[in-house]
Amino acid sequence: MELSPSAHIDTFARDNLPPADSWPTLEFTIDDVRYPERLNAATALIDDAVAAFGADRPALHTPSGPTWTYGELLHRANQVARVLTEDHGIVPGNRVLLRGPNNPWIVAAWLGVLKAGAVVVTTMPILRGTEVAKIASLTQPALVITDHRFVADVPEAVSGIPVITYGSEDEADLTRRCAGKPETFENVETAADDVALLGPTSGTTGVPKITMHFHRDILANADTFARHILAPRPDDVMAGSPPFAFTFGLGGLVVFPLRFGASSLLTERATPLELARLVHERGATILYTAPTAYRAILKEGAGEMLRGLRIGVSAGEHLPRETWEAVKEATGVELVNGIGATELLHVFISAAGADIRPGATGVAVPGYRSKIIDAEGNDAPPNTPGRLAVVGPTGCRYLADERQLAYVIDGWNVTGDTFLMDEDGYFFYQARSDDMIISSGYNIGAPEVESAVNQHEDVIESAVVGRPDPERGSIVCAFVVLRDGATADGAKAKELQDFVKSRIAPYKYPREVRFVDELPHNPSGKLQHFKLRQLVAEETEPADLSPAGTTGN
Repeated sequence: MELSPSAHIDTFARDNLPPADSWPTLEFTIDDVRYPERLNAATALIDDAVAAFGADRPALHTPSGPTWTYGELLHRANQVARVLTEDHGIVPGNRVLLRGPNNPWIVAAWLGVLKAGAVVVTTMPILRGTEVAKIASLTQPALVITDHRFVADVPEAVSGIPVITYGSEDEADLTRRCAGKPETFENVETAADDVALLGPTSGTTGVPKITMHFHRDILANADTFARHILAPRPDDVMAGSPPFAFTFGLGGLVVFPLRFGASSLLTERATPLELARLVHERGATILYTAPTAYRAILKEGAGEMLRGLRIGVSAGEHLPRETWEAVKEATGVELVNGIGATELLHVFISAAGADIRPGATGVAVPGYRSKIIDAEGNDAPPNTPGRLAVVGPTGCRYLADERQLAYVIDGWNVTGDTFLMDEDGYFFYQARSDDMIISSGYNIGAPEVESAVNQHEDVIESAVVGRPDPERGSIVCAFVVLRDGATADGAKAKELQDFVKSRIAPYKYPREVRFVDELPHNPSGKLQHFKLRQLVAEETEPADLSPAGTTGN
């Protein structure tokens, strides 16, 4: 596909797009995803929204702070864009790395970066400095904007790159500098196929993959899943648990509400019970979270707090039929299930209303096509497990990464999930088919956890797999071989868990550590993870694989 003339002065993003012959097929089969050649997603999401819905319409709510209107959000985003361009010399195509929890200023910064024609790099605030450093080395940002509470390990991780904080009392704080700027800005007229967003995702080789998304892609996920499945209304209040660094959260809490004149309730951090209380107290009508959270809310006896929801969306991990039925009984809400991928930005298989079949993920969302392929890449017959393949208006483009060739096969995005499709086109989840572990909606690359475990001085070798868990969907389970003389007991397991938490984001740590004498390898010495996955899938109780046994935390 031939690209439009770019507005980028810094050509890094286009220069690092994968070769054209390795792109997935892109299809624009519905009118909703056909966009003009020149398009800035921020213009569509906030400037056009103010014109269409009014400057006084509520946009961003918080549990304790004031509500930002559409007009206020537009003014702050314009001021951010001015700080970037006037004070820091940001030019179209430069990358700006964002680090912060879900709050209004991170939304303003995200929009401001796009307005300036720059490229947003989203990161979770709980990542450790070493993890931020990996992302920065791949994306080469010209500037970092971070919540002041999460700045401690950033300067060292991005050595030589300017860092701006927001939310502090410092005179150089972004909020102070914005206050001195005019509330207008002339948005850069980017191409619809200029890169707007670089979204890191966990890598199954231990190295993060950087997904590349155009301005039109950001709108497409609203104009497919949101428009046709959720049908948002201007009076909707959207809430949820996923951070903006996850495209599930970015779509549900930023893109979708702004696209349809609705508002969002932003929570920096909330337990499932706290989230349910906020949903109830603030009148949220659409909730985005993982099955783990819905189960936790029911366990706390708080299902009644969700009865005011118009829609509950479940994504990030498999939604079992039993959970769907329990939520329906306790709350009256028929959960909208769905599967998406960072590579395609958001949900591409789902169903709502009368089309929901409990236990099924759904059917292809309008604008997308999906099928099941076998190990040789051939179409699988109905009701046969195989790899899920998808095409539509969005698709996988990794930044300068050979793994592009593994994700895109014959033009199809192949997600790493095993599904089966019935005769009616409904898709049923079976399992992950790679080394990705999905726990409480978080994607965790097993090799990254192994790398952290193996850095401990007492560890000879480790292998990490996902173990099925009724509460979290899966948990990270580490099989560990210790050096001679090291004691394999509960204290050592806790020591390893704390060690991992100190090196990578805490949510990635192994909740279960199993000490073993040896790990399975093939004749060439490669670890056979499939044998360990098979073991934990088949057992009903954790197996005692060594005198030290099993420990969890």
